[in-house]
Amino acid sequence: MTTPTSFDVIIIGGSYAGLSAAMSLGRSLRKVLILDGGKPCNRQTPHSHNFITHDGEKPNVIAEKAKEQVLRYDTVQFSSDPAIAGKKTENGFAITTQSGAEFHARKLIFATGIKDTMPDIKGFSECWGISVVHCPYCHGYEFRNQKTGIMANGERAYHLASLVYNLTDRITILTSGQADFKEEQSAKLKQHGIAIITTEVAEIEHENGNIRKVIFKGGETMAFEALYAGIPFTQSSDIPAALGCELTEMGHIKIDAFQKTTVDGIFACGDNASQMRSVANAVHTGNLAGAMANRFLTDEQF
Repeated sequence: MTTPTSFDVIIIGGSYAGLSAAMSLGRSLRKVLILDGGKPCNRQTPHSHNFITHDGEKPNVIAEKAKEQVLRYDTVQFSSDPAIAGKKTENGFAITTQSGAEFHARKLIFATGIKDTMPDIKGFSECWGISVVHCPYCHGYEFRNQKTGIMANGERAYHLASLVYNLTDRITILTSGQADFKEEQSAKLKQHGIAIITTEVAEIEHENGNIRKVIFKGGETMAFEALYAGIPFTQSSDIPAALGCELTEMGHIKIDAFQKTTVDGIFACGDNASQMRSVANAVHTGNLAGAMANRFLTDEQF
């Protein structure tokens, strides 16, 4: 089947948020094209949690089932040809893909996610999403009562420690440098028996992504079963910024309460526009983005 070149909406990113947006639009008979490169940020994560009806399921199983259901809507099409550039046009937007194809749409939805910046620590990237994790809500229950490290400093480390303490009291904060806590925070951490190690982490020893111990510079080691890490990220796609979409101070795409960006006609959903990084939130914000894109199309047509 030949893919048409003009659509009501092009959705860039076809994981949980993008597929959820497509379902909202498909059910309103909107012509939709989903462009996806097939590299979700949680592809190493063995199981997804805290999403009712799918708790404990493999992330790719959720995504494949969602894709199957979304593509039952005849007006929705899916392409594995990722978007690499975009521009404004007289009637909306044009998106160019990796193969050189160009597609046009009146509205765009970016569900492109974020790209984590891995620290230069041997073993870290292999453990990311498996036993080095970012979110107590997504992973904490599975590591309850286990020896846990928090690779962060200052406010981020303190916040994580307060959340994780309800799941395990076997916590050590690894700051990899001088600790940066307020006096009252240091007192609270000490009160709860949470140790702080300032020696820089050199390596994470693991077995198939499951932590065995942390090796510090100098050779000292400490056994752990889980680590929480606050690491920086960048946007997975530079197209939103190139089209003029503003970013927040943290680096997310700036949106309003309706998932609308600072550029008329462009919406964003999922991890690229939210601090709440979870499958459940991606599905929720994708559903809303699709509904709002349809609303704006309706207002223009009716």
